[in-house]
Amino acid sequence: MLDTPARSANRTTERGAGMIDKVARSLRKRTGRLLGAPVRPEELLRRKTIAGAYLRGQGIEIGALHNPLKVPKTVRVRYVDRMRVADLRKEYPELDGKRLVSVDILDDGTTLATLADATQDFVIANHFVEHCEDPIRALRNMLRVLRAGGVLYLAIPDKRYTFDRDRPVTPIEHLMRDYQEGPAWSRRQHFEEWTRLVNKVQDEKRVAREADDLMAKRAPIHFHVWTQAELLELIAALRRMWPFDIELMFKRDNEVIFVLRKPAETRGRDLAEA
Repeated sequence: MLDTPARSANRTTERGAGMIDKVARSLRKRTGRLLGAPVRPEELLRRKTIAGAYLRGQGIEIGALHNPLKVPKTVRVRYVDRMRVADLRKEYPELDGKRLVSVDILDDGTTLATLADATQDFVIANHFVEHCEDPIRALRNMLRVLRAGGVLYLAIPDKRYTFDRDRPVTPIEHLMRDYQEGPAWSRRQHFEEWTRLVNKVQDEKRVAREADDLMAKRAPIHFHVWTQAELLELIAALRRMWPFDIELMFKRDNEVIFVLRKPAETRGRDLAEA
């Protein structure tokens, strides 16, 4: 078959397209070697990385149990809990075989009554705030014990990715009432909600019995639950009450991490425990 100008032009076009595709593949390959595979932000900003960037000096971690935050070697942490290790093992039999941190300070993490104002360079509270019946009071006291310029490091679960997924979020009005009146008014409804929506108990008589048992034991359930949006609402409400800067807000895995910094000077709005 004779080669026509049209066929020759088509072959030239095909060779040109093939060369462009080859160059493009080469560029992608080289770029991949230079930049590496795509990395998700949560793989870069791990808890340990954030701690290394923000924590200095000496401070406390509340309720660390078997999972203390990994901090820089130059940082000194004392561990706060409401029970000694032997009693914590009885309280949390599911942690049998796991190493619990030594409890340095025996105290209620909500009040931190044994700690004086402005004495800590940092406070760490990972997956603790949801266990507080009065989380606003707890957060106020964490800010209270910080020195000027100190850091509050929080990790709070997003209910959508936990066993709390079926529970309604706690509205800010509920939290404010707990803070202003004390949490006794809402205690039983939290235990009943936990029984129905986490333990999946449907029979109302059994719900009542299990709620009674949980109340008698003062079980450390998740009293309050949030998604990322409601956590932002809570932090914004607190900032209107007391001065602090929001250094970081980062959603990773099933939690939202906040790094809050107490300003170098605090004026007007008192953080002292009532």
